[in-house]
Amino acid sequence: MPLFRALLTNPAIARGPLSPKAAFLALNMALGDRMRWIKKVLTLFPDPLEAFRVPMEDWPAMGVRPSIAARLTEPGLLDRAAEEFDRSVEKGYSLLTLGDVEYPSLLREIFDPPCVLYCLGRADVLGRPMVAVVGSRRPTPYGRGMAERLARDLAGRGIVVASGLALGIDAAAHVGALEGGRTVAVLGSGLDVPYPKSNRKLFDRIAADGAVISEFPLGTEPLAIHFPRRNRIISGLAMALVVVEAAEKSGSLISANFALEQGREVCAVPGNATSDLSRGTNGLIKAGAKLAASWEDVAEELPSPFRESLLAQRKGETAPLPLLSAEEASVWGLLSPDTPAHVDELLERTELSISELLTILLGLEMKGAAAEVPGKRYVRRV
Repeated sequence: MPLFRALLTNPAIARGPLSPKAAFLALNMALGDRMRWIKKVLTLFPDPLEAFRVPMEDWPAMGVRPSIAARLTEPGLLDRAAEEFDRSVEKGYSLLTLGDVEYPSLLREIFDPPCVLYCLGRADVLGRPMVAVVGSRRPTPYGRGMAERLARDLAGRGIVVASGLALGIDAAAHVGALEGGRTVAVLGSGLDVPYPKSNRKLFDRIAADGAVISEFPLGTEPLAIHFPRRNRIISGLAMALVVVEAAEKSGSLISANFALEQGREVCAVPGNATSDLSRGTNGLIKAGAKLAASWEDVAEELPSPFRESLLAQRKGETAPLPLLSAEEASVWGLLSPDTPAHVDELLERTELSISELLTILLGLEMKGAAAEVPGKRYVRRV
């Protein structure tokens, strides 16, 4: 469709062409609470900017309801998206969209992936192997201790721990992970509206060495209806989800259901049979979830090669160097065990794109053949 026609017929367009990320922001702002319609629009128009060039009267022929078309053609929508993009940049946030190769691959696979992720901190952490740890907001001392220990032990072995920054088990998991490695917090509010406020210092610690993310536009308040949507992201990012303590009717059990629907492994920490906070977790175990009393129990449920790499550390063993692909062997040969090589240096010495190189480096890390050191530098491990 000619652009001049769209300018005349679609009141959403009141400015020049947007950047690709801002176009995804506009789609998220228009239909963020209607995920199946976002999926429909992106099926019709992989470049969402093209969708905003469609006049309202043309949408019904493509199977889109008038109420949805009205959102997509709302006056000033693209202007607001451009302003949202500018504010995000000013605040130092990264924006990952479904159009970016850096978008987390596991999350992309779920039925309803968010079309935009606002990120504060290290966006590259989102592409690393991850396990989610969730549970009650009012845990027992036993539950809090188990969450911290599991998260610390997993993070110390290279697994990123995801949770929701809530009080209780979520916060304990983040704290434990920070003692051993990295963690990701997923918000049910805008990235500039940290919730709960009492966890603001923890928010800052996570952002300093991990990542805090949200799919919600800036300024979004932490409404109750947002948290189930947040939970699908927590489970969608991870290879497995661990529930530490949960009552029979609990948001953590919603997360477990999301994980099962997404094909993720579900683990649960066993608890006192007489405790209300153990009914949910003990029920999960009874229904077939893996009993998780240690990090090894969680590792046994992860897919290969992550399972083998982790379990090789159980007794201080060193996993033998696995077979490398031709591309992995080529990059591995450029690394030194003594002198770290910056990713930019490696990029100059190969014919790979940055996304291809980072994928190969991540594969080498998980195979125990390379390690990242501070400053986006890499060394050979074996």
